[in-house]
Amino acid sequence: MPRWKDLPDALDPQVREFVTRLRRIADGSGASPAALADGTGYGEASWERYLDGRLLAPKGAVVALAEVTGTDPVPLITLWELAERAWSRSELRHGDATEAVLLSRARTVTTPGSGPGRPARRPAVFLAGALGAVTVAVGAFLLTDGGPADSGRTAARTPAPSVAPGLPPGVLCAGPGCTGKDPEKMGCTGEHVTTARSVTVGAALLEVRYSGTCGAAWGRLTGAVPGDTVLATVGGTSRTGGITGDDETIAYTPMAAVREPGELRACAELASGQRGCT
Repeated sequence: MPRWKDLPDALDPQVREFVTRLRRIADGSGASPAALADGTGYGEASWERYLDGRLLAPKGAVVALAEVTGTDPVPLITLWELAERAWSRSELRHGDATEAVLLSRARTVTTPGSGPGRPARRPAVFLAGALGAVTVAVGAFLLTDGGPADSGRTAARTPAPSVAPGLPPGVLCAGPGCTGKDPEKMGCTGEHVTTARSVTVGAALLEVRYSGTCGAAWGRLTGAVPGDTVLATVGGTSRTGGITGDDETIAYTPMAAVREPGELRACAELASGQRGCT
């Protein structure tokens, strides 16, 4: 019986390459998902989803895997960065498709007695209800299959507790408590984050990243090079981020507490002189 399930057909080629590499490392070490959980501090259920291609492993898990298996982390992190960018593009396409379906249904709904095929004057109400249903469905997913997995690196022997009741394990802040803090260190990435908006600036991808769990947003630039910077502005306050190492290609800002991701505007200024904003 094969050790791993077949990867989903719709999986992006770059994500497929990354997951295949993770499987080879796991096979080479002889470690099961349970053993990986013990050695890395990330849950067994999370590793099963990572290795089945159902969830993209966070950067912290990738680094931990390299450490416990004696694997060179640099090429593995490079593969992760490419896969993470492809995963984000897939999230955006899925979100756009969902919105298009909801809008189409809203335009065609009719009310009793309004005549065959006559559009109702309630599309906004229908759309709000449909969006609410989608939100409930997503919440149910997070509480079940996509449930509370470790998204921030925690010690294998002494997992870090949440700082407030009701937060998933590994999530260390919420709302104003996240302002000015690193989203990865606070556990606001992984399954707790989505891309709210994005735009291409030169060869880089500029995004507004939003975590509903943490109630915060930040700016991120992937495909970046040293000298590129990203700026996130909420109200009159701005925060910046840049490349900190020659081998890195992702820059992101500290978080800002927001109620809606639209409150944050992200801008990028590349070393080449190109600029752009979401």
